[in-house]
Amino acid sequence: MKAVLCKAFGPTENLVVEDVASPIPKANEILLDVHTASVNFPDTLIIQGKYQFKPPLPFSPGGEAAGVVAAVGEKVSHLKVGDRVMGLTGWGSFAEQVAVPGYNVLPIPPSMDFATAAAFGMTYGTSMHALRQRADLQPGETLLVLGAAGGVGLAAVEIGKAMGARVIAAASTAEKLEVAKRAGADELINYNEGSLRDRLKEFTGGQGVDVIYDPVGGKLFEEAFRSIAWNGRMLVVGFAAGGDIPALPANLPLLKGAALVGVFWGAFAQRQPQDNAANFKQLFAWHAEGKLNPLISQRFTLDQTAEAIDTLSQRKAVGKLVVQVR
Repeated sequence: MKAVLCKAFGPTENLVVEDVASPIPKANEILLDVHTASVNFPDTLIIQGKYQFKPPLPFSPGGEAAGVVAAVGEKVSHLKVGDRVMGLTGWGSFAEQVAVPGYNVLPIPPSMDFATAAAFGMTYGTSMHALRQRADLQPGETLLVLGAAGGVGLAAVEIGKAMGARVIAAASTAEKLEVAKRAGADELINYNEGSLRDRLKEFTGGQGVDVIYDPVGGKLFEEAFRSIAWNGRMLVVGFAAGGDIPALPANLPLLKGAALVGVFWGAFAQRQPQDNAANFKQLFAWHAEGKLNPLISQRFTLDQTAEAIDTLSQRKAVGKLVVQVR
């Protein structure tokens, strides 16, 4: 089979496409014929050896994929050969086949094609867990989404609206904000034009925002927290801005009566699989109702995977990027 290989940690230029042996699934795994794989921020880190885990070299990057079950391990009972599924792989998805633990695989609802399914799991799973379990977002509350035109950001906008929140979307360009508006955002802030705090004060009548969803980190982290409402919750989702991880003066949560809340969906999905399954049941229902519509802005071939990862790392992506394997 063909696979994108990282043979040494480094930039995307080091990635190659080669023929390798197909993986042999273990007893608790399925073998997936990959149709579409999704590009996510961890892919930009894992090839540099900067992610939470370092796969043994050589390996294929790619943390999630959708396709058809080609073989089933003896301990997997909820799937069969021929099923259309989506899987969280950690790495290995930028290849024609990948072995995936059965507990990380979900059947695709009839309303979804492979590209949508590949673009759905990590972004919507993360944002749903963040807003439901970690923030306990309530109808009528105000949600601020930073990086609102990225994959997880757009998912947070759509899920926030589905949960009944008033959504304020913040992004770096007018074009990105237009995308967030089409996803349902009620108010828009270009944080390269003027003060984020001033605009939030204007939009909330000085009360602040109830929940802040931050997948970016960077210089706006503290400024956003200073705009939080009493009993507010700030969700630490990721650090796409790069550079130093932001720090927060410890007196601010005290003065605001607010919480700084970490979001680690991958660990949640493994530790609380029933809650994760319930989240996806609701997400699939909202998708069938037309409330969730993943934006796939660019599609790449397997040979163009390095370009896809580089596009994301340069923060040039709007919505989701996918690699069309079949």
